[in-house]
Amino acid sequence: GWQGDNMLEDSSNMKWFKGWNIERKEGNASGKTLFNALDSILPPKRPTDKPLGLPLQDVYKIGGIGTVPVGRVETGILKPGMVVTFCPAGITTEVKSVEMHHEALTEALPG
Repeated sequence: GWQGDNMLEDSSNMKWFKGWNIERKEGNASGKTLFNALDSILPPKRPTDKPLGLPLQDVYKIGGIGTVPVGRVETGILKPGMVVTFCPAGITTEVKSVEMHHEALTEALPG
């Protein structure tokens, strides 16, 4: 194809291209442009129904606050007040707060 053809809008340079069509349970999608294709991608379901999985990226010891483990929730839900166990060390503690970029959250979801 030509540079930029069928990127954002249907191009007259590609009359031979009839477009694409996807049939799926969540609803069908069709289009002619790259923008249509990207816009039709369904985000995956977050695995909130599974047990909590939170690989630690780092642990900070902050004076006046305490030990702050940092990581990303892969599965499950993390909420303040939950009791969690870090493996393989077997350390059990209560979640005092959940924050992202210095903002307090009511819960942390996968992603």
